[in-house]
Amino acid sequence: MASLPNVLEARGGSLVPPAAQRGYYIVYRDQQTNYCPGCGRSHWHIGRMMAECAFCATALPLEGSQGIGGSQIVRTVRRRLIPDPAHQHAA
Repeated sequence: MASLPNVLEARGGSLVPPAAQRGYYIVYRDQQTNYCPGCGRSHWHIGRMMAECAFCATALPLEGSQGIGGSQIVRTVRRRLIPDPAHQHAA
């Protein structure tokens, strides 16, 4: 972990670069017509942090959410499936 302070110093004290350096990123912008980058339609299901296209399920972060650099990290754990002998089908 000795290199972590060097990374923070190189980026000005933040792991996420400023918006001017990040460039354009696709977000759901409130008060605008948002077309889906996946299918081109404009019907959305709006959540607390994400907007999901009602047709193709493409998800975009909300413009005002803390989705870039400030959100919680969600980890998915894949567990090995242990077969249950009582539920096996006859071959």
